[in-house]
Amino acid sequence: MSVVPAGVLPGVTAVAEGEARQAAVLAPRARLWPSLAAVYRAQLSRVRVARIPLLFVATFQSVGIVVMMRGVVTGDGGARAVVAGSSVLVVAYVALNLLAQYFGQLRAGGGLDHYATLPVPPAAVVLGAAGAYASFTVPGTVVTAVFGCALFGLPLGNLWVLLAVIPLAGAALSGLGAAFGLLAPRPELATLLGQLGMSAALLLGVLPADRMPEPVRLARDLLPSTYGVEAYTRTFAAHPDWAVVAADLAVCAAVGVVSLAAATWAYRRAAVR
Repeated sequence: MSVVPAGVLPGVTAVAEGEARQAAVLAPRARLWPSLAAVYRAQLSRVRVARIPLLFVATFQSVGIVVMMRGVVTGDGGARAVVAGSSVLVVAYVALNLLAQYFGQLRAGGGLDHYATLPVPPAAVVLGAAGAYASFTVPGTVVTAVFGCALFGLPLGNLWVLLAVIPLAGAALSGLGAAFGLLAPRPELATLLGQLGMSAALLLGVLPADRMPEPVRLARDLLPSTYGVEAYTRTFAAHPDWAVVAADLAVCAAVGVVSLAAATWAYRRAAVR
């Protein structure tokens, strides 16, 4: 029996190609939340290896700032700003600095090609990595807040507000950190951008706002973590205005949605190159 070359039967070839296209169209599309959970677990396992150095550096830095500012600030207003700003700084260190480094190295090392071959939405990759890194900020943030309150004599009754501040401020800063890493042409530049962002969170978030000149205050209002700091600062009052606290947290949430959307766009842009 003679074998007929495929090129002699164009109709057969066309049918095979049509069936292949139909199979590709009918292939099940990966859903966001299962993909997000899978990426989060994978990233959590990877980050867990470095959790002790990560927690130690971030927490030690913030606690050191609290101790240093103890001899500088005066009055309850300054103490509240220092404690709240130093607590959120733990989130900024991880979300801005480390996440920018991670995505910068992932892009430079070809790691994005691996994720591009997986049937997961880009948003799941960004959110999964951001969530894994942010998970390790909770102990350091709580330790810094408790230590700062004890050092400055501030109440601990509303410490639970950090349960809202950490994920919302973390989402806003994680989106920026991921975008820095994905858009930077070189990993060194991604690291530089992450460190600059963390420095801005330190200078604009820890120092009391009433001691800043007006142009610096305007810059402070543009920093997403500022609203998380303000929300936590207001809870130290004898009778907190919870409506204003909720408004600050809502701003954090809105900026978080925008920044994570920007990071997802940056991921798509970097993945196709």
